[in-house]
Amino acid sequence: MTIDDPRVQENLAEMAKTLAAIRDSALIESFLRCLLTPAETADIAARWALVKALDSNIPQREIAKTLGLSLCKITRGSRELKKNGSGFQRILKVLKKKAGEAPKTRPGFRERP
Repeated sequence: MTIDDPRVQENLAEMAKTLAAIRDSALIESFLRCLLTPAETADIAARWALVKALDSNIPQREIAKTLGLSLCKITRGSRELKKNGSGFQRILKVLKKKAGEAPKTRPGFRERP
């Protein structure tokens, strides 16, 4: 499939609705690990860590060094995070609400070995 194939949107929407209906985080994690290659799993985890780091106001160069991501990816993430009502903002709001609005820290953000 290519990005402009209508099946991309159909399948993405179906998957999103299905995941939204599941309350079992272990099942969702298992599904994601089955769906994605180990490299894709690591990439998605790094991108999520990037979003949280940006939201915690960690400097982009520190994020690049720690997560091993290009400044281009970080800049893209930053632009998406700044968009009013972006999916990133909305998901982070859910995460913070679930965590009881804990102070901004560096969750999932550790020095690379």
